[in-house]
Amino acid sequence: MEITGLLFYLVSVLIAGGIYAVLCLALNVQWGMGGLFNAGIAGFFAVGAYASAIVTTAASSKHLGGFALPIPFGLLAAMIVAGVTGFVVAKICVRLKSDYLAMASVGIAEILRLVIVNESWLTNGSLGIAGVPRPFGNLVQGRAADLLYLGVVWLCVALVYILCQRLYVSPWGRTLRAIRDNEDSARAAGKDVDWFRLQTFVIGCALMGLAGALSAHYFKFLSPSATEPLLVTFLVWVMLMAGGSGNNRGAIVGALVIWFIWSATEIITSRLPPEWITRSSYIRMLLVGLLLQFVLQKFRSGLVPEKSPKIRSD
Repeated sequence: MEITGLLFYLVSVLIAGGIYAVLCLALNVQWGMGGLFNAGIAGFFAVGAYASAIVTTAASSKHLGGFALPIPFGLLAAMIVAGVTGFVVAKICVRLKSDYLAMASVGIAEILRLVIVNESWLTNGSLGIAGVPRPFGNLVQGRAADLLYLGVVWLCVALVYILCQRLYVSPWGRTLRAIRDNEDSARAAGKDVDWFRLQTFVIGCALMGLAGALSAHYFKFLSPSATEPLLVTFLVWVMLMAGGSGNNRGAIVGALVIWFIWSATEIITSRLPPEWITRSSYIRMLLVGLLLQFVLQKFRSGLVPEKSPKIRSD
């Protein structure tokens, strides 16, 4: 029984790790390829989660919804709504320098959080949305459903990785990295820097929305507490920096390594005295921050550093 429990604990860690891998790949498009400092990841994650939940749940008088559409439509809706939200934000903020863009994105994420909490007709406020369906939920129940969902999540990770890798090696990706490394030179070469940045921001936000939708369907319940910046924005940035900014493989490796460590620290902090357990999240954040310092001291570009693809002469 202990081995079985450990196996399914590992399955749950891998599911969450896969969702974080999608978030890291999305952030890598924005920051690793485009140099856009998005500190409002939690906002776009939440938009995608609520969009998919509203589209796929049954009729309810507590929140907008009742469409009961298949889950693939929910995932698509999450990407579209998060992408459109990202487009609106980018039109306002994408011309800002990195530090100002970070502050603006934090403010926008907070606005989105307040909308989610206060607009009860839309999201049921702090009470959240229950009954979010999971793929194959009518076919299997219990632990077998977790195994199936693990396959769904990592299929999404594989598809997102292929997309991001194709973008990275494409002429579009090379132009984007040129803008990231030297914006003035890119402008002098005739590149529309603002248009490339807008595209980058929208693609990243759409993928963050997909990650939010996968999270909502995994837990089958959605509330504002599921989109805390500590668990989304902070951890994702740590994952990408530790794994290797600018490298899609590094984004996945960083997501898995940091999430395994974060899960392990939960086991450690649960054994602390009762007066310390209430501070456990801050203790874990401190431990992860110290780990990031160690990794960056030993591996300045992350565990899997960026390597520019070879340009074919033909």
